[in-house]
Amino acid sequence: MKRVLVTGAKGQLGLAIQAYANNYPELSFVFTGKQDLDVTNEAQVHAFFKANAIDVCINAAAYTDVDKAEEEPQAAYLLNETAPRLLAKACKAYNVFLVHISTDYVFDGSKGSAYTTEDTSNPINVYGASKLAGEKAIANVCGEYCVVRTSWLYSEFGNNFQTTILEKAKTAPYLEVVSDLHGTPTYAPNLVVFLLNKIHKSAFASNMEHFSDTKTMSWHELAEKIVGEGTIVNKVKFGTLKLKAKRAKDTSIS
Repeated sequence: MKRVLVTGAKGQLGLAIQAYANNYPELSFVFTGKQDLDVTNEAQVHAFFKANAIDVCINAAAYTDVDKAEEEPQAAYLLNETAPRLLAKACKAYNVFLVHISTDYVFDGSKGSAYTTEDTSNPINVYGASKLAGEKAIANVCGEYCVVRTSWLYSEFGNNFQTTILEKAKTAPYLEVVSDLHGTPTYAPNLVVFLLNKIHKSAFASNMEHFSDTKTMSWHELAEKIVGEGTIVNKVKFGTLKLKAKRAKDTSIS
């Protein structure tokens, strides 16, 4: 039986993994939040790995507030670059396979079609740059790992686009959602099944994989899909929102 450590257990992906863990009796899980394991503290990380027999680590801990990252770059890099590096070092020292979750925001959106793992990354905001720095930090450690990039995660778990839209729809007469930014929205439980099947079968064939639900759509189209009929969803342009972080026009991945 493989023992799987999941960091960021209180985030969307961590909660989704907890909800589906019983479907994988061949895997034993250890779920940690910041109160259990501060992944930015090197001494804590190494002490935890020394004290616990772990076979695989899924790093789902991340700084994900894209706009706030522009104001707090140090905080974003601490969780998105320093933490992956420390986890990678501990995993290498204790022979643990690291599965690190990254993002489509490492791309600049100028390709005009879905990005593959062979495409060159070029982030245009602090969040994307910090996530790319984490990918590079893991690669530089040279342990056993796979970086899994995903796109626009949504689900009923935690705080995300779906839960926010549904909450607003309860009281707002209509919704206004951006229609000129595109990606490949991914239902978090689908990512969970992909990850846990790969871990169970030891099937990660390379150091980089992409996973999404493959259909390109806008935030507006995703909102319509989530709320269904009966809720008015109006289109707005991203530029009218005056947000702090730049956004790529199309970061679809395949």
